[in-house]
Amino acid sequence: KPKGIDGLIMAKITPLNKKTVVKKRTKKFARHQSDLFMRISNSSWRKPKGIDGRVQRRFKGAIPMPNVGYGSDKKTRNVLPNGFRKVVVANVDELEMLLMHNRKYCGEIAHNVSSKNRKLIVERAEQLGVRLTNAGAKLKAEEDE
Repeated sequence: KPKGIDGLIMAKITPLNKKTVVKKRTKKFARHQSDLFMRISNSSWRKPKGIDGRVQRRFKGAIPMPNVGYGSDKKTRNVLPNGFRKVVVANVDELEMLLMHNRKYCGEIAHNVSSKNRKLIVERAEQLGVRLTNAGAKLKAEEDE
């Protein structure tokens, strides 16, 4: 069994339904003419605005433009590889909201939470049966030997 903080045995919480996530396109959309100029070789997508541009006019053989058809399935959108959707949690009260939805949503402790409060959140999540994605972050094992 996986051991958590302070030797607590963490229960393996599984998602309610783990539908396979299918991405229509995993490759990034290349900016028009980014292969010709080094200064824009790594830049993100920008929509071509010229009146004569092949890409903007969607000619055959031109690079594809992003559009609504590349969107993900609504049921699997924003789903993590573990099958849950993520909710950022900053304190114990926000964690309580996930009690009734612990098979659909998992918590992620916010980056600016102190290690003292992290420990409280992790312990409460264990009691409620809520999965945390970063339960072990910023928690050092205390050795009093």
